[in-house]
Amino acid sequence: MKIAVASQGKYVSPHFGHCEGFTIYEIKDDKLVGKDHIENPDHRPGFLPDFLKDLGVNLVISGGMGETAQHLFAQNYIKVLVGVEGEGDDVIGQYLNNELKSTGAVCREHKHADSCNN
Repeated sequence: MKIAVASQGKYVSPHFGHCEGFTIYEIKDDKLVGKDHIENPDHRPGFLPDFLKDLGVNLVISGGMGETAQHLFAQNYIKVLVGVEGEGDDVIGQYLNNELKSTGAVCREHKHADSCNN
């Protein structure tokens, strides 16, 4: 399993499309076996869901995400957890312990690259 965490430094980004990059965690037998960082290639409508799908991602974790991106991930059978905050490594630990839940929040305003108004 591969999990992509939308990242700002070591933290979960508040907005998926405007994150610095993605920390890709590889999980095998409920254990972390690998971690890599990939820069965000660019925020273009509909591009990032296909980009992450092509990397073999099964789950995306972010602070906020727009409705279109969430819909595109669902079409590709990629699970999304939104409304998540904290350090990426801690968030992955919470996920592996079944302690991480999605708020289901949908971002509808994208006036600023560093904020998200639900």
